[in-house]
Amino acid sequence: MVSNQPGFLFATGIENSIPTIDGGRHRIDEMEKCGHYRYWRRDFDLVQDIGIRFLRYGPPLHTTLVGADRYDWSFADVVFPDLRRRGLVAIVDLCHFGLPDFLGNFQNPDFPAIFARYARAFALRYPWIQLYTPVNEMSISALFSALYGWWNEQMRSDQAFVTALKHLVQANLLAMRAILEVRPDALFVQSESTEYFHAMSPAAIGPAETMNARRFLSLDLNYGRRVDSTMYEYLLDNGITREEYHYFLNNNLKHHCIMGNDYYQTNEHLVAADGASTASGEIFGYAVITHQYYNRYRLPVMHTETNLCQGPCADEAVKWLRKEWANVLRVRNNGVPLVGFTWYSLTDQVDWDTSLREDNGHVNALGLADLDRKLRPVGIAYRDLIRDWTEVLPTQSVCLQVPLALDEDYPERGGSRPRRLPEPVAATAAPTNAE
Repeated sequence: MVSNQPGFLFATGIENSIPTIDGGRHRIDEMEKCGHYRYWRRDFDLVQDIGIRFLRYGPPLHTTLVGADRYDWSFADVVFPDLRRRGLVAIVDLCHFGLPDFLGNFQNPDFPAIFARYARAFALRYPWIQLYTPVNEMSISALFSALYGWWNEQMRSDQAFVTALKHLVQANLLAMRAILEVRPDALFVQSESTEYFHAMSPAAIGPAETMNARRFLSLDLNYGRRVDSTMYEYLLDNGITREEYHYFLNNNLKHHCIMGNDYYQTNEHLVAADGASTASGEIFGYAVITHQYYNRYRLPVMHTETNLCQGPCADEAVKWLRKEWANVLRVRNNGVPLVGFTWYSLTDQVDWDTSLREDNGHVNALGLADLDRKLRPVGIAYRDLIRDWTEVLPTQSVCLQVPLALDEDYPERGGSRPRRLPEPVAATAAPTNAE
């Protein structure tokens, strides 16, 4: 029988970004570039070979949602039952940086409602699935598409950014409600980039403070937390009405949520007096920044993305894995309910060295395995880490268990439906003495 106490959630992911570039005329499909459509069985084998149970994974939105209330389930109908047969638990990623052609981009006000109906249809079709990330990295989607001008609408204005963010968060909230109508014990992992902006000089303190307030906007709106006065004025000045703002305050579902924190070397920034920013590399690190987010939202945490390129010494990614894992243990030991860790992604990625702004076919050695599906040193190190820590963490944990109904998910493996659904994750957790 599969245990309904899964312990710590060791995870990886299949990179499924689908932004458009070149004015919306060209789509970057990472699942295609990385060979997943061809080698998906081998990819699932790799997940099992490494000893991973949880997989951040989603169907390609642009070929599955083919029109308003029109769906093509042909690929999903093959892969999701196979994951179930293997006993692998999907954290289903429904929208990852792009929209189908018929919806255009994140400026489209029709997107949230149509997406929510798609989420409900997905949940009805695959009722054994409990874990979801409806919209991945809402903040990055809005920043890269509507403020930096890199993807999708390729706009560069605060008003376009606020519009995109408003639609992305609303889509996430509506999708959560739609899924809960089908699966009342559904849990949502909000995978979001955790950022920090460092002032380079006293004159840069003002711009850095504004950016450090803006980094919280997507989660503030998603979790119904009141923003500070600067951000309130910023939202009103750039197109959000008072009624829309109160909609977000009154529609949070945080008691069903795990706060997913993504952290890379590029997540910290140096800010100049004119507001220009550049990557700083790791200064504070994952533990310090995660405490900032946890202290703001008081939710269970999962480290949902990290990676580093395997460099010329072939051990750079392994060293980064060890550093991130040390940060995870530090956060847990400080009393934060941190329930999982993810190396993202399973295989190498393609063209992330230009943030998917160019279609160069340049392979980025970021995966647990290369594109020939051979384990990299970091894949071996992650396999060993999981083996060594899986039995220790549940017994020495300071955090709550994630209430997964794994017996219900896999009845053919000897389980039976529980008499009552598990309680959702608590909205608050154990107090912490962290700063």
